Amino acid sequence: MSEDFYIKFILPHKGMIIKLCRAYTDNEFDFEDYFQEVCLQIWRSKDNFREQSKWSTWIYRITLNVCMTMLKKQKKHGAINGFVHNDLITESEAFTDEELQMLYMAIRKLPEVDKGIIVLYLEDKSYKEIAEVSGLNITTIGARINRIKTKLKAIIYGK
Repeated sequence: MSEDFYIKFILPHKGMIIKLCRAYTDNEFDFEDYFQEVCLQIWRSKDNFREQSKWSTWIYRITLNVCMTMLKKQKKHGAINGFVHNDLITESEAFTDEELQMLYMAIRKLPEVDKGIIVLYLEDKSYKEIAEVSGLNITTIGARINRIKTKLKAIIYGK
């Protein structure tokens, strides 16, 4: 992957990619692997982008699919992938702030699809955008977000 591609097409969406990867990982090693795999898959499939949706929606969809696939593989093999250091990501970008950590710990306890939905919601994405990324309809997104909020409150506050 060229540095130009990364700067032009991935870097503007790096924050969202980081947040989605964090929702599916609980340690820096896995996070690094997920992030690198997402970037690789975006680069590999760039020629498949047909402009039927926004570039950002397409990236979020790839990120969500990669995270869910890697999580399934990890669960199947029961292994933790090795750490490969990437200078483009620092620990301070991905794993800081105690309250944020608490939120991500709660998000990690959600079902796989719900993790992606709530991260997109927290990024102020519209129900329509979330529906495009998740493949669900807008009405379902609204109902799911309300249930997810209730679950998160219960997890965080023990209710």
